Amino acid sequence: MRFHATTISRVSQLKNRAPVLFQSSQLRSNHQKRCNFGIAFDIDGVILRGRVPTGGSPQALRRLYGDSGELKVPYLFLTNGGGVPETKRAKELSELLGVNILPSQVVQGHSPFRNLLKKFENELIIATGKGNPALVMSEYGFKKVLSLEEYASYFESIDPVSQYKRWTTAPVSDRKTPAVPRYDVFSERIKAAFVVSDPVDWGRDIQVLCDILRSGGLPGDANRNQPPLYFAADDLEYQAAFPSERLGLGAFRIALESIFNIINPKGLEYVSYGKPNPFVFKNAEAILSQLQSSSCIDHSENNGVSGSHPFETLYMIGDNPSVDVKGARQVFSEEKIIMQNFQQTWLLTLLRRQ
Repeated sequence: MRFHATTISRVSQLKNRAPVLFQSSQLRSNHQKRCNFGIAFDIDGVILRGRVPTGGSPQALRRLYGDSGELKVPYLFLTNGGGVPETKRAKELSELLGVNILPSQVVQGHSPFRNLLKKFENELIIATGKGNPALVMSEYGFKKVLSLEEYASYFESIDPVSQYKRWTTAPVSDRKTPAVPRYDVFSERIKAAFVVSDPVDWGRDIQVLCDILRSGGLPGDANRNQPPLYFAADDLEYQAAFPSERLGLGAFRIALESIFNIINPKGLEYVSYGKPNPFVFKNAEAILSQLQSSSCIDHSENNGVSGSHPFETLYMIGDNPSVDVKGARQVFSEEKIIMQNFQQTWLLTLLRRQ
């Protein structure tokens, strides 16, 4: 049977967009059985607005657990956001939403960077973005990682307008003198640059990244081959606490690429992860299967023996068709897209349909 995409409402014209539900196959009458479907939730604009839960999302999520706190339905959070380790994000979400969320249930834009550990584990790399990007990479196992902020602090005048930035205009007596570099940054080349989350200081980061990428990993050196550059996501805008959408990591990538391509003979080379990259959705399906096997027990099949079995339906619930739906479409050959205004009870409505 062939399934098709159905648009019930023109989401792109809505100021406050309703969540988008992606399902990989048609609903079936036997969904009363436990663990035959899994759910991937976007966070910003769906579960949270800033740090405030949307509508009845905490109550809705509790319906995914049994009376004793066991997980009845395998689900995870699939977000392009990040900047903190998955362990910390899981703890924050647990506190905000009132349910026990495991680190394995949090898949952030930079989570796929783990797969690059074998290549760069012992190489000098830099990481930039809000939060604590260097800590994120260190927890993934990278041995020699510096934040771009720390790295730039060792090069005098690399950011020519730093003295005019309010957060750096403290009295000279109060300014911190850069510590002795942990690595030989003046002779050892940066082997890769990672944009882990939305950068805070675009001007400095674009300048320093251009220096690193044009020089082959050593600012001030002659033009050389560009080191690898990785972005955790590439979404142009996202929904945060402000009423209208905010510029995302994709906007920073466009700014960097536009400038780099003007000042450098060869165009910028990079790899972007995050939704809608098909890899992200395939990875999410694999993680949901692991959660199904380890946390959900279906005594109606497998002769009462716990274990995973193929999902009949996978749901991607998000608020951005060009990110949340586009990637799922590229992965699953049979799909049906439903856009409905669940408002504050969107998940409760979804669960009652099973």
